[in-house]
Amino acid sequence: MGSIAVEEIGRALAEPVRLRILVELLGGPPLPAGALAARVGVAPSTVSAHLARLEDAGLIALERQGRARLARLAGPAVADAVESLLRLTGEAAVSSWSAHDRRTAMRAARSCYDHLAGRAGVGLADAILERGWVVDGDGVWSAAAGAPEGISALLGIPVEVAPSHRPILRPCADWTERRPHIAGRLGEALLSGMLAADWLRRRRDDRALTITPRGREGLAALAIDGL
Repeated sequence: MGSIAVEEIGRALAEPVRLRILVELLGGPPLPAGALAARVGVAPSTVSAHLARLEDAGLIALERQGRARLARLAGPAVADAVESLLRLTGEAAVSSWSAHDRRTAMRAARSCYDHLAGRAGVGLADAILERGWVVDGDGVWSAAAGAPEGISALLGIPVEVAPSHRPILRPCADWTERRPHIAGRLGEALLSGMLAADWLRRRRDDRALTITPRGREGLAALAIDGL
């Protein structure tokens, strides 16, 4: 993602629907324009115009997959900015059982771009910090030697950190818990490992994650409850 003028970002986000689109894309996987239209409650033709505006501003990337056009955030920096905006706001009032279910699920576990957020994400970060695999130096987090292997043994699932120019980890202030969870390459590896081990499953209609019985058992072994 290249440099973007702050004025251009401001103009792109002047329309509230565009920010709602970015929030939906915080789940990580690319979404087709039709699914985004349904989630934010606008016509497909309208969402296409908004996607083009967000692409012009460098906030999203669009790709073709057959006849479908998929949208994703342009990168982790955009995800960080959107999550920061969410922390400045309160949660919207709920007026239906489905909205209540979604809020409950989002608070318990959700994807924050490519890492785990919500009570599960914050609880996992606490457990890893308590065992010394991540060290908190006055708000700057660092990985202890052998952290991926040690965390993998602790959880009993694969934690494979991919090489990248991104930092191996950093604290990401959680929107709903107001405390940090693990982001960076280690955060990505943790979420990928938990999905692969069937601790977590993606939901179709939002970025909340379903915690499976296997996942509840694994998290409970780390004294992470209230899920």
